[in-house]
Amino acid sequence: MSTHGEGAGLRAAIEHGSFRVVGVGPGDPELITLKAARLIAGADVVAYHQGVGKSSNARRIAADLLPAGVVEEVLEYPVTTGLTDHPGGYDGAMTDFYDDCERRTRAHLEQGRDVVLLAEGDPLFYGSAMYLHDRLSAAFDTAVVPGIPAFAAATAAAGAPLVRHTDVLTVLPGTLPVPELARRLADTDGAIIMKLGRRFPGVRDALEQAGRLEGALYVERASMVEQRYLPVADVDPATVPYFSLIIVPGDTKPRALTRDDEGGASKGAPHPQEVLVIGLGPGPDGWLTPEASAALAEVGHVIGYAPYVDRVPQRAGLQRHSSGNTVEVDRARHALDLALAGEKVAVVSGGDAGVFGMASAVFEAAESPEYAAVAVRVLPGVSAVQAVAARAGAPVGADFAVVSLSDRLKPWEVVEKRVRAIAEADLVMAVYNPRSRSRTTQVADLRKILLEHRAPETVVVVGRDVGRAEESLAVTTLADLDPESIDMKCLLIVGASSTRVTPSGRVWTPRFVT
Repeated sequence: MSTHGEGAGLRAAIEHGSFRVVGVGPGDPELITLKAARLIAGADVVAYHQGVGKSSNARRIAADLLPAGVVEEVLEYPVTTGLTDHPGGYDGAMTDFYDDCERRTRAHLEQGRDVVLLAEGDPLFYGSAMYLHDRLSAAFDTAVVPGIPAFAAATAAAGAPLVRHTDVLTVLPGTLPVPELARRLADTDGAIIMKLGRRFPGVRDALEQAGRLEGALYVERASMVEQRYLPVADVDPATVPYFSLIIVPGDTKPRALTRDDEGGASKGAPHPQEVLVIGLGPGPDGWLTPEASAALAEVGHVIGYAPYVDRVPQRAGLQRHSSGNTVEVDRARHALDLALAGEKVAVVSGGDAGVFGMASAVFEAAESPEYAAVAVRVLPGVSAVQAVAARAGAPVGADFAVVSLSDRLKPWEVVEKRVRAIAEADLVMAVYNPRSRSRTTQVADLRKILLEHRAPETVVVVGRDVGRAEESLAVTTLADLDPESIDMKCLLIVGASSTRVTPSGRVWTPRFVT
């Protein structure tokens, strides 16, 4: 604490104190950094969180460093289990709690006292300290001192190399739903799972579903006197405390076979398998066909654009291979290589794989003579045009054409020529890939071409995210269609001259021509 001025001219104003958020490490006091120790020893106020009826682990770690006469500000959580009678529920109780923490800490700072807020592990890694930092950092001199996180102490204690070379590390809270946790575990190389406690049984199930249980290590109270570690498979769920975590080393991830692996197809061992190309439908599980569901339950590998792979339920033994949206042929070759090595593999697409999906890319890659022994089988799915048409009524009940406005694989001149031909033939037209961040003018160009051949009152259906929670459907006309309202989540259906709208807003096209 300090003041400005000298002698009789001493100013009454008091400088604000400094706010330091200090990580004290995972439990062993010897793992506190020199900087953290210096700040704690010089503090006017030491604040720390603790549970209801419990003592603060952060204070225990730093106890020998607290200076004589320091003010201790105990920030006791009102609830730790999620159960509360607060009218705002758990979130309301915690908001009120952090409001109170802010008020109390702010009062010390405004009185010129230097405040050190202790945090277990690292302050900004799943720590309560970050919420006070968010609230106070703009108004006061604030700094954060990093601490050794618990997972670093755990891997050191177990002597378990976590990730090597280009391995990807994922840190996961055990509070995730089991299917989501399993999916993420299957997709990563190394992983740390935190926040166990009563969630442990579900976490163990997720590890088993992801095929990552073997080799996963449980570490309890890392770096503390009571520290212990053992295989996750050997842990009694009833004994798991909050101060525990799971290490999933990157070395434990099953490695995908290739033709060059020992015992692979190039060695003359396994018989090549067929590649299944599966349409997952537009979105909801109810639109996944029983045939597709049964096939996905049998394969060992799923390959596809990441959002589609994410829709496949995780299970033990399933390896997932996600990639971006513009590498279709590379994905296809990967699948063919796995099948050639004797692996059961599925390539997945949204909607129907044969409608602007992965089926053509797989057949394109399979033309190479090296894949002559690999059969390709396509399993149909509900297409986006079917889903949007069904929501609208029956707009494709007569002859119709389907076109993609993307010019990534064909010149715009070809797209324009085809649109004109469809317009002149007076066919209902379903439009895929209408607009993207880099293609912003093509819906307007489409509308201009169509108005050369169709009446302004021609019916247009705009379906967005059909089948998903964000679904919307709009019925408009060519004249009123706003190109700026269209994006890649949309599918358009432009009616023929005979397409009609019922008084209730349902769209249909007669099967007959008059």
